[in-house]
Amino acid sequence: MILEHAILRIKPGEEQNFEAAFPEAITHISASEGFHGLELRPSVERASTYHLIVRWRSLDDHTVGFRESELFAKWRGVIGPFFASPPEVEHFAEPVAAKG
Repeated sequence: MILEHAILRIKPGEEQNFEAAFPEAITHISASEGFHGLELRPSVERASTYHLIVRWRSLDDHTVGFRESELFAKWRGVIGPFFASPPEVEHFAEPVAAKG
């Protein structure tokens, strides 16, 4: 399992519209092969900033399967207009160690 972490900076004043549009965007990403769920969390310290965490089966499922698909174009068409700047995206592998 790969975790995609993205910092989304939304245009000030557009937070409610972004959050209202996000469920539609989920319908597109969730139809992608290898998608295993996501979380969207607003920042406590930085207004207009969100942390998106997406679980993928593999890196290729995200970077090739989704990013090069029509689903990505639809996803970006829904939420892209709210971005103040391009998202900062990084991928993380399985945990080295975990303690429950």
